[in-house]
Amino acid sequence: MSVGRAARLRPLPGGRRAGSLPGRLRAAMPVPPSVFKAYDIRGTVPDQLDSSLARSVGNAFARWTGASTLVVGRDMRKSGTELSAAFVQGANEAGADVVDIGLASTDLLYFASGLLDAPGAMFTASHNPARYNGIKLCRAGAAPVGADTGLADIRRMAEEGPQALATAGNVTHRDLLGDYSRHVRSFVDTSVLRRLKVVADVANGMGGLVVPEVFSHLPVDLEVMYPELDGDFPNHPADPIQPANTADLRKRVLETGADIGLAFDGDADRVFLVDDAARGLSGSLTTSLVARAVLEKHPGATILYNLICSKAVPEVIAECGGVPVRTRVGHSYIKAVMAETGAVFGGEHSGHYYFRDNYRADSGLIASMFVLELLSKADLPLSELRKPFERYGDSGEINTEVDDPAAVTERVAQRYASEGSLDRTDGLTVDLGSWWFNLRPSNTEPLLRLNVEAADEDECRNRVEEVLALVGGRD
Repeated sequence: MSVGRAARLRPLPGGRRAGSLPGRLRAAMPVPPSVFKAYDIRGTVPDQLDSSLARSVGNAFARWTGASTLVVGRDMRKSGTELSAAFVQGANEAGADVVDIGLASTDLLYFASGLLDAPGAMFTASHNPARYNGIKLCRAGAAPVGADTGLADIRRMAEEGPQALATAGNVTHRDLLGDYSRHVRSFVDTSVLRRLKVVADVANGMGGLVVPEVFSHLPVDLEVMYPELDGDFPNHPADPIQPANTADLRKRVLETGADIGLAFDGDADRVFLVDDAARGLSGSLTTSLVARAVLEKHPGATILYNLICSKAVPEVIAECGGVPVRTRVGHSYIKAVMAETGAVFGGEHSGHYYFRDNYRADSGLIASMFVLELLSKADLPLSELRKPFERYGDSGEINTEVDDPAAVTERVAQRYASEGSLDRTDGLTVDLGSWWFNLRPSNTEPLLRLNVEAADEDECRNRVEEVLALVGGRD
C-alpha cells in the first residue's frame, strides 16, 4: 500500500462512515477461525460466512492491496449475489473502484485479473454443497493469495474493523466472456482439430456459461449435460474427482459414441476426462497427456506436478525432454513455484492445470483444448492414446472422517518410520519402494485424504486396506 493512500484512510467513528453511503459498518468483528483456509476463504452461509464478514473482507482486501481497482465475479450459488455485493460495498468504502464481471467461472475471474492487471475476488465454494460459499482472492495479474502470502494479514485487518475514505469508489460492469473464450482457444491450433464428438457434464455449475461459448467456435460436436445454472446442484454434486459424480457422463459417452467426455466442477476451473470407452482418466494421467502436448510446443520446458501425482508424471515429462519439478498441493503454492522456475505448465491430481501464458492460473478448459489437439493429431481414440501413460495401480483419493487428523497421521507415520522414506512437505508422504502413499488433511473439509500408488492394481488394493486399517485404529 502506498504511503499516500494509507494517510487518507481513517477508522469509522461509532461504526459509521462519513459521506453519503448508507448502512453501518461494525467497528470490529470476530472471524470464525475455520473460514480462512490455506488458500481461500470458505464456510457455510450464513453461520460462518455472511454479508457482514464479506463486507469487512472486501474493505480489508482493498486496503491490503492498495489498488485503485478490483475485479469481482461470482458463481451461480444463491448466496453469491448478496455476498459479492457486500464485498463490493466494503471495497468501495475503502476507496477502491470495482469492475463487476458478474457470473463467471473461476478461471474467467483469473483471466480478468490478468487482462485488467487488477486484484480479484471470486465468490465460489467450488465443489462444496449448496450451503457453502467462499472467496478466492488474487493479486493483480492473477498472482496467488494464500495463508503465507496475504490471507493472514487480510484476516487480521478484517477483524480490526473497516476503514473508509471520504470519497468512495465506483462500480462498473463488464462482460469479458468473449475475450476469455478467444484466450482459451489461442493455446492450440484450432485448424488441426478434427470433427470430434464431445460430451460435457457441467453439473449445473459455471461450465454452463463458459463451455458452450468456448466450443461454439470449434469444429466439434458438443453436447452439454445439466447446463442450467443452479447452485442447489439438483442432478449430482459438482465434484468430478469422485467417480460416482461422473456416472451420468460415462453412460452418455457410450450412448452417443462420443470421443471424449469432460466433467467440470462447480466453478468450472477443474476438469476430469472420460475416454471413448467410458473410462475415467485420473488427474495424473491428464497431467501426463497435457505435459506431452505442451512440450511439443515448448521443447525442454519446466513442468510442475504436485506430490500426489503418479510417479509416471515425472517419468513422462523427462521422456518428452522436459524438466519435472515436484511441488506441494494447492494453487497458491504452485503459482509461486511457476513464477520462481519459469515453468510453462503444472498439473495436479485434483484436476487443476496451470499455464504460464494464462497468468500462471489454472483452467480446465485450456487443458481440454490441449487434449483435443493431441487427440486430433494422433488420430487415435483416447482409450488407446492413454495406454503408454498408465504404468502403475492407483487408488484415487479416498476420504475418511477422523476426530484428530494430526494424531492419526502421527500413528501412521510411526508405523512406517523404520520401513520407508517419510516426507512431510504436505501432509505425510511415505515411499516404500514398490509402493507409496500420501495422507493429508483437507484444507476445505474435516477429512483425511489418502492416495496410494503401487506396482499394479492388486497390490494397490492390498496397500489401501493396510493403510486404512491404521487410519481406523485397527493395526
